[in-house]
Amino acid sequence: MELPESISLQLEKAEDLRYGENPHQQGARYRFVSAGQEGSWWDSARQHGGKQLSYLNLNDSEAAWRLACAFGSEGQSAAVVVKHANPCGAALAGDIATAWERAHACDPASAFGGVAALNRPVDAGLAERITANFLEVLIAPGYDDAALDVLERKQNLRVLEADQSPAASLHFRSIDGGLLAQEVAPLPDFSGLCRELELLVASVRHVGSDSVHGSNPMEIVTGRHPAPEEIQDLAFAWTLAAATQSNAIVFAKDLQAIGVGAGQQNRRDAAMLAAYKAGGRAKDASCASDAFFPFRDGLDQAADAGCTAVIQPGGSIRDEEVIAAANERNIAMIFTRERRFLH
Repeated sequence: MELPESISLQLEKAEDLRYGENPHQQGARYRFVSAGQEGSWWDSARQHGGKQLSYLNLNDSEAAWRLACAFGSEGQSAAVVVKHANPCGAALAGDIATAWERAHACDPASAFGGVAALNRPVDAGLAERITANFLEVLIAPGYDDAALDVLERKQNLRVLEADQSPAASLHFRSIDGGLLAQEVAPLPDFSGLCRELELLVASVRHVGSDSVHGSNPMEIVTGRHPAPEEIQDLAFAWTLAAATQSNAIVFAKDLQAIGVGAGQQNRRDAAMLAAYKAGGRAKDASCASDAFFPFRDGLDQAADAGCTAVIQPGGSIRDEEVIAAANERNIAMIFTRERRFLH
């Protein structure tokens, strides 16, 4: 995508917000009215109950709904919990109630006061489970009447009904005297990524230390290949890592996030934080890193926690050192050749 030489933006106030990032700051949501930029999921979303939305409610809700939509609506049920724009829980399951329980179980302390997004409608039974916890916002594609009766008992819970997915567009960030602009990188399509990884593992063959894998840019770089049960967890962890602020390390097992290390200044500390959050649950888990490991210490942290498979972009000048560490620890590792920084 080639960015234009000039950009003309016209926006109108869509709603006043309860306050800005902090209560002493004013905030509002503006929407584009420029040609080709009209409309968003926010304009069609319906708020059923709760207080007026704040700046951070919108910021976290955008992150939560975008991640929930990355898992699609035709596959397994998905639940995510977001705090300060970072996932602190996520899970896939055969039914939405189980997905919710497993997502919340990732990090209940961080989920307190968070935003939850589900890709399935909510019934009364699930509403009772959800309201046993303190959330700021709940987003789902629908609610039955009995569920709304339960949810509206929580007067401070904002209940949003969303009927469309977030659209990809240019992303703007304010700097003094202007804006930074970049194209939005859509989150990985989980189902498509699973298929790619399955094909990669099925087709790869080793010739010396090289992997032959056709046109797929991803590469298995270790002697051990991911086991079938690790493939989906690698895809799941990679999708979460792309939605987590950098530096990011995500541990996942059985399609459940069990440890998220977000927003760290070095990758070793991100892995240490993910291991701490996992709290001993990372045996045979999979690990995703949003950028390459510059040293082996981050990978060693994941291995010490119990991870047996890793997905990362590769591209470090010390890749061979990291690959050797993975082989030494009997870890299967895939290079995606794509960095997923998020700031």
